[in-house]
Amino acid sequence: MANSCLQLSGFLLGSLGWVSILIATATNDWVLLCKYSFNTCKKMDELGAKGPWADCVISTGLYHCVSLTQILELPAYIQTTRALMVTASILGLPAVGILLMSMPCINLGNDPQSTKNKRAILGGVLLLLVAICGLVSTIWFPIGAHQEQALMSFGFSLYAGWVGTVFCLLGGSILTCSSDSSPPSARPYQENNHFYYSKQGGGPNAGRLHHQPRQERPRLRGGRRTEIQLRRRHAHSSRLNELTVY
Repeated sequence: MANSCLQLSGFLLGSLGWVSILIATATNDWVLLCKYSFNTCKKMDELGAKGPWADCVISTGLYHCVSLTQILELPAYIQTTRALMVTASILGLPAVGILLMSMPCINLGNDPQSTKNKRAILGGVLLLLVAICGLVSTIWFPIGAHQEQALMSFGFSLYAGWVGTVFCLLGGSILTCSSDSSPPSARPYQENNHFYYSKQGGGPNAGRLHHQPRQERPRLRGGRRTEIQLRRRHAHSSRLNELTVY
C-alpha cells in the first residue's frame, strides 16, 4: 500500500513538472531587461522581456515581440536553452505514458508486479533526465542574458521552469527509489511469525518447511518372498516346541 502511494505521488509530481516545463518552453517571459527602474522603463517603453524564441517590448497597452530567427547569429546560451527545453518536453511524453501504465490501478493483460516496477523505474529515470535538462536551461539562460544586457528581474516563464524542474526531480527520485524490480519469488515473506522462501527462491528454512522427510516403513531384505519364508519357519518352530512339551 505504501509503495503504491509513493508511485502515485511520483506520477503526479512528474506530470505537473512536465506541464510546467512545457509552459516555460512555449513562452518568452524568462527575464525582464531594463537599465532603469521598472516604472521609468515602462514609461519610456524600454522595458523588455527576453526568452529563447523572441525579444519582447512591454509598455502600457502594448506587448510586441520579435522572433529570433537568425539561428547562426544567436549566442550559445540561447541555442543551448532551446535544445535542452525541447528535449525535456519530448522526453516528458513517454515518461508520463510509461508511468501511467505502471500504476497499480491499471492492468495490461496479466502483467506481473515486477514488470510494473520496471516501468516505474524507467519512467523515473526519464523524469530525472527532464529535470537535468530544465535545470541547466533555467540556470544558464539568466546568467547569459545578464552578461549580454542589464538584467532587472526574472519572468514567470523562468519561475515555471524552476517549479517544473523541482517537481520532475522529486517525482523521478521517488519513483526510482520506491520501486523494486526484483521478482516476488526471490524475496522472503512472513506468515505465522516465520520467515521463509518460496520454492523458486529457496532459502534457509525451505528444507524444513517445504521438504519434510517422510518416515518409511522398514522393509525386510529379500522382499515379499523372504517374509513368507520367515513366517513358515516361525510356525514350524512353534509346532516342534508343542511336540516337545507333550
